Amino acid sequence: MHLLIVEDEIRLRHALANNIPWDQYGIEVVGQAGNGTEALRLIERKKPEIVLLDLQMPEMDGLTLARKLRQTDPLLKIIVLSGHDDFAYAQEALELGVLKYLLKPAGEEEILMTVLEAAERLKKELEQRHNQDELKEKWKLHLPFLINDFMQGWLNGKFEAWEIEYKSNALQLELTMDDKYAVVVIDMDPISEAEQRFSKRDTPLLQFSLSSIVKEFLQSERCWVSTDYAGCSVVVFQVAGNQEANIVLQKINTITEKLLFTVHSCLRLTASAGISGAIGGGEDMNKLYIQAVRALQNRIVLGHDLAIPYREEQGRELALMLEPNLEKALEIALETGEGDKASEMMTAIWDGAVAKLLTFGDMQEHILYFASLFVRMIQKQGWSVQEVAGDDYMYFVNHRELTTKEQILLWLQRMIKAYLNYANQRRKSTSHSIIKTILSLVEKEIDQEMTLHAVADRLYVNSSYLSRLFKQETGKAFSTYVLERKMERAKATLQEGVRVYDAAAAVGYRDVSYFTRVFRKFWGVTPGEVRN
Repeated sequence: MHLLIVEDEIRLRHALANNIPWDQYGIEVVGQAGNGTEALRLIERKKPEIVLLDLQMPEMDGLTLARKLRQTDPLLKIIVLSGHDDFAYAQEALELGVLKYLLKPAGEEEILMTVLEAAERLKKELEQRHNQDELKEKWKLHLPFLINDFMQGWLNGKFEAWEIEYKSNALQLELTMDDKYAVVVIDMDPISEAEQRFSKRDTPLLQFSLSSIVKEFLQSERCWVSTDYAGCSVVVFQVAGNQEANIVLQKINTITEKLLFTVHSCLRLTASAGISGAIGGGEDMNKLYIQAVRALQNRIVLGHDLAIPYREEQGRELALMLEPNLEKALEIALETGEGDKASEMMTAIWDGAVAKLLTFGDMQEHILYFASLFVRMIQKQGWSVQEVAGDDYMYFVNHRELTTKEQILLWLQRMIKAYLNYANQRRKSTSHSIIKTILSLVEKEIDQEMTLHAVADRLYVNSSYLSRLFKQETGKAFSTYVLERKMERAKATLQEGVRVYDAAAAVGYRDVSYFTRVFRKFWGVTPGEVRN
């Protein structure tokens, strides 16, 4: 649960946020506000479930804020923590739906228990909203997604025979384990560099369009269309009776070719399909799906806009063309920053190793070879492959995204540029830019109150991440660093003869007595002794 604290007294606000062990009870303090107007802005951004609220505040009082919050979020739990024991205040607060009215000075345990009570009540209210009628409506709404999940489980071999029958009946699918099936996997071909209407970012949209065309085209066929985890459209054809496998597969091949022609006509882009090499029963679905996927993968060497039937590959020896001399020359060129030389060496390795390959399996072996080549060179420098590669890191994790020879070569060329750019950045910068910004803020705004949460919000980053990053870069916690800078600035100011009151204000302390205690604890002497 997320908690927002709204209190105009700075000390009390900080004590509420820091002295109570919220995290031990699953409560996260997502923000602090000093008045109602600031609280409204924070609530819009942070979306807390619980608000701990003072009544008497500048700009907008607590009751006005509670009234506005109740209008926008009826489920929001509001707890009042006020120094006013006037019955009228409490009555109005309760009329606004305030969960509890606590009087200052309430104990930390009482406040914690009240917040936990609010969290528990919110959980129960959310559970009550899910009544039977809503569940039925959601069932109808989510049925297509449930069917798709079932199909993916079936295709991936996750179910026993009895589970397939049970789940298909629950989803009202008319299938039996006695029937035979064939599988076709269809996917949009990679977008070429010359394509102006679409880019790679449009792949999900194009895959959705493909799925819609496939479903409409196959309405009259006995089949189910689903979407697999890669976004491809998967068609499971139901084969009734004792039809011969060759005749069935020939018919499916013809249907698929017409379907691809329709896709091309509608989208003016090509798609390819892989067709299982056999028909089988329900228990053979995973095998048929794998065959169709492997057949589709062969478009990397056969080309695009094809319906590709699965063919069993005969075992043969793979001749992996390794060039140690060229590899070493590439590594030296990268380390010395010679981009043209590095590109020349990569082209030479490419021409010798990949250009003449004929099968998908061979291509995958060589992609792994190139990936390991870059990983070795990058990690030799003590760098992170993910940081160097940037968006292209996805191809190290899932090299099956590389679907054409041209795409592989472009990836390798981009990796050369990424290596050189990263090396150049490392030479130019030795510290994190965010830390530089923070250090500058501390110096410029040392006369103001400064918290890690406030700085994180200004930089639009997570406070936990910023805390770890700051300590990693500086060796100190953020609060420790700010305190040191304030005390050093205060000491220097006092040594110039400035009054204690002005020195305190210059480093953001409005309470002179509190400043004196902090100063003495830090330096071991009072501000007055330093000034004199």
